[in-house]
Amino acid sequence: MSKREVLRKKRQQQKKQRQTVTIGIIIIGAGLVASALIYPSFKPVGEIVVPEANPRPMAEMNAMGDPNAPVTIIEYSDFQCPYCGRFSDETEDLIIENYVATGQVYFVYRSMGNFLSDNIARSVGGVAGSESKDSAAAAYCAGDQGMYWEFHDILFANWAGEEEGAFAPRRLEAFGEALNLDMVAFNECISSDKYSDKVFQDGIDGAAAGVSGTPAFFVNDQVISGAQPYEVFREAIEAELAKAGS
Repeated sequence: MSKREVLRKKRQQQKKQRQTVTIGIIIIGAGLVASALIYPSFKPVGEIVVPEANPRPMAEMNAMGDPNAPVTIIEYSDFQCPYCGRFSDETEDLIIENYVATGQVYFVYRSMGNFLSDNIARSVGGVAGSESKDSAAAAYCAGDQGMYWEFHDILFANWAGEEEGAFAPRRLEAFGEALNLDMVAFNECISSDKYSDKVFQDGIDGAAAGVSGTPAFFVNDQVISGAQPYEVFREAIEAELAKAGS
């Protein structure tokens, strides 16, 4: 066999080896992509904390209380925000007991859309996650079944870090199951993006109102920023009731 033929065969073998390696890399890559897409559907959701029932007076979707009350409180919040959770745990019940249940305050909860996810992305120079808007939309979907505030509570009870998977799609589904929602209707609502525009509009309205951090509250025209103690809210509410002569 001539040297030329030996060299030609060697090149053919090298070419086949490169092709084999390339095909192997493609197969491995495809497998990794498929795993990344499929695994979240089978990944264990972990323990789900179901908080005690906490009925809201005259609840309707994301609002509670008498719409004709002399004082309206609008909260701009984010289900991923730890300070929003603190307000929910420490202050909200006192406002409900002393003012919403007595017909003096009408309380509305609005999400800031993807506020926290966007901020996280900007801080690390990455792409925004979706857990803020996904959880907000899921709460509205639960509201279709009269369970908005129950979903509000289970979200805060199961928060476990910002963009850490606490409100991944499978977890949101598990929350609905834990609350005994009609899962066909709930999943259809989520998959259809029924409330994506509403969540986006909540964020637009908050930004237009000057909200730059969550939670932020409007007590009629008074602004309260952050998870302030109950006394701060009491003073603001009483001042507004005095103006209204109530």
